[in-house]
Amino acid sequence: MKLAIISHTEHYKDKEGKIVGWGPTISELNYLAPHFEKIYHVAMLHATKAPPSSLPYIHPNIEFVALPPSGGTSGLSKLKTLWQAPKTISVVRKTLQKVDVYQLRTPTGMGVYLIPYLTWFCKKKGWYKYAGNWSQKKPPLGYRLQRYLLTKQSRSVTINGTWADQPKHSYTFENPCLTLEERAEGISVIKAKNYIKPFSFCFVGRLDDAKGVQRIIDAFAEVDTSKVSKVHFIGNGERMNSYKTQCTSLGLSATFHGFLPREKVFEIYRNCQFLLLPSTASEGFPKVIAEGMNFGCIPIVSGVSSIGQYIKSANGYVVTPTTSAVLAEILKEILDTDSKKLMQKAIEGYATASKFTFEHYNSRILNEIIPNTK
Repeated sequence: MKLAIISHTEHYKDKEGKIVGWGPTISELNYLAPHFEKIYHVAMLHATKAPPSSLPYIHPNIEFVALPPSGGTSGLSKLKTLWQAPKTISVVRKTLQKVDVYQLRTPTGMGVYLIPYLTWFCKKKGWYKYAGNWSQKKPPLGYRLQRYLLTKQSRSVTINGTWADQPKHSYTFENPCLTLEERAEGISVIKAKNYIKPFSFCFVGRLDDAKGVQRIIDAFAEVDTSKVSKVHFIGNGERMNSYKTQCTSLGLSATFHGFLPREKVFEIYRNCQFLLLPSTASEGFPKVIAEGMNFGCIPIVSGVSSIGQYIKSANGYVVTPTTSAVLAEILKEILDTDSKKLMQKAIEGYATASKFTFEHYNSRILNEIIPNTK
């Protein structure tokens, strides 16, 4: 069986001219590839330098099909997305002629016109993945339109979380991020981990206020930092220098790593007791939460989208409402919590992460989604 995946995943050429792409998506395809004769990945090729989080394809049956970069939040970028629509549709149409089934990953700028095109003009079997916040009350117009079109589909749609108004053709799906080998290692890491002060914390994601970085810094300003060994910030953003300056002023021992390869991120998980993500951004279910839990990082997160369906008091802390004041109270509670209780939360978190393996994801794609595609 041949599969086309259509996405806005960023791709680049490395120093040797080899195609690499955004790590989490590339990993997903690398583990899916052995189950297909051929996978075509139609996605965007950027002319800029590849970040360290990028990965190469490891199977020869994956073929990258380049699209010009498009998308963004400005009015000009949205016009550019529409301007490129004929070329994008042409590339997608030619690729679909080579395959048996497709997946379109949404929400994305080009999803505004690709969902109608595939719905009305494509007879191939296929399904849609909505990776954003399915329950978002006031999404951007483009996201709202895509979500509406997906509710009216006859084809299957995979979404984050379980919702009361969930359409019959939608499937609650966990995004894969862990191998069975990493699962086996994770429980050993947790059993050997010390949940005694001073603690180490990590944040993984885009460095901005919506993701919660400012809330994190403001919350640590209210706690006894002598009980904090280190706060690791992994990712990048325009306000990084401002965040660094604030941490220095507070006397908070913080390291800003920028983008890191997957293995180096995992090494930080292995050495931290907590993962911070007090986000108010439009999340689905961030993979970093499952990754961190697998290695014993107790999540301290917001309840946005489906996050609160997986993270409870038994396996973590939910910052509700998502403010620096509430986060500060949680941090104070943690710093005085018995190590055995923290270890139990970590073990419960490890159990929750079992749904986020590539093997579990592949099994559901092959046995539930593809047999029911239209």
